[in-house]
Amino acid sequence: MNDWFAYNILGLPQRASVSAKPIDDLMVYVHYLMVVLFIGWVAYFAYTLWRFNAKRNAKADHVGSKSSLPKYTEIAIVGIEACLLLVAANLWSKNVQQFPDPKDSTVIQVQAQQFGWNYRYAGPDGIFGAQQMNLVADNNIFGVDPKDEHGKDDLQLYNGNIHVVVNKPVIIYLSSKDVIHSFKLLAMRVTQDAIPGLRIPLTFTPTQVGRYQVVCAQLCGGGHSAMAGGFVLVETQDEFDKWMKSNTSRTKLEDLQ
Repeated sequence: MNDWFAYNILGLPQRASVSAKPIDDLMVYVHYLMVVLFIGWVAYFAYTLWRFNAKRNAKADHVGSKSSLPKYTEIAIVGIEACLLLVAANLWSKNVQQFPDPKDSTVIQVQAQQFGWNYRYAGPDGIFGAQQMNLVADNNIFGVDPKDEHGKDDLQLYNGNIHVVVNKPVIIYLSSKDVIHSFKLLAMRVTQDAIPGLRIPLTFTPTQVGRYQVVCAQLCGGGHSAMAGGFVLVETQDEFDKWMKSNTSRTKLEDLQ
């Protein structure tokens, strides 16, 4: 029932991550509550118009209604909304506190800029090269230390596709070079602001092989629309390994010196 309501009434897009269904369910429950509230308040309004119309109350009554029903109704509504808030907080806490082990995940650094996305993967050694703020430049967006041996096989891309493995957790460390951007991956139900000076972690586990669009959900300047050109490609482990092997040599840290 929840899925039918989510897809056919709310028009939610395809979901392709483990955490997507609980988020959709929460949205559906909120809409159920809104429908009940709408019907209830319309009925109460209609009753009020009938109960206190001029024909039934030719003489003003300064005491008014003595019923306790409105008070108890409002208390019940506040209680339900408080429960929904607790459920939402619980979902949020699970998503941000129960991060997967990086050793068992695809770990990617993502840095937004006007107007595109920079991606960085650890190379075959699985270790990111050291980074320093004073090394950040137009040709070294992540500030990678070219002297660090671990960084010599790292892969850096600009406005390419993010490659991840199906049914394997993904950890993204998100930052921004200039202004506030927002990394939005609708099918995974992921949205996180990219804030200059901060590296913010987010995670999701893709469940379906396919291509899913990445957009910037924060108005970030005149070229904002250009930040909707990237995709997350969910692949099998073999496909991912072949892609990584064929692209690792694309970016050499010697070029950053």
